[in-house]
Amino acid sequence: MSTKAEQAIAFHDKGYNCAQAVACSFCKEFGVDEEEMFRIAEGFGLGMGMMEVCGALSGMMMIIGLQNSVGNLDKGKATKGDTYKKVREYAAKFKEQNGSYLCKELKGVETGKVLRSCPDCIRDAVALTEKYLAAQKDSSPSVK
Repeated sequence: MSTKAEQAIAFHDKGYNCAQAVACSFCKEFGVDEEEMFRIAEGFGLGMGMMEVCGALSGMMMIIGLQNSVGNLDKGKATKGDTYKKVREYAAKFKEQNGSYLCKELKGVETGKVLRSCPDCIRDAVALTEKYLAAQKDSSPSVK
């Protein structure tokens, strides 16, 4: 059985963009159809197509939203503020590890110095996503 990171890298090797590779590797845990997630994440690759926020990081943000969002404002209190806080926290962890969260900086477009390869960004985003999900599981109240 392969790890999440290995699964994400296999997706990327197959042609998925960085956002798709990360987000699709978590579909089973959330009961999300992989083809649908592939389509949702497509515009987030290559730093949202503009070399802005790293696609792998965008994939991680999608999973944080899936886990944290109430999913419908009629179901209760809005969760977006809390989701934004969690996304910022994990984006900061990614930046601390890699020196940036911007695709063009990670790829060294302007400097010629590559800070992190796409496969390494994918591995880091998957690891941070797993860390986030484990922390949420550990902090949820136990059922008696």
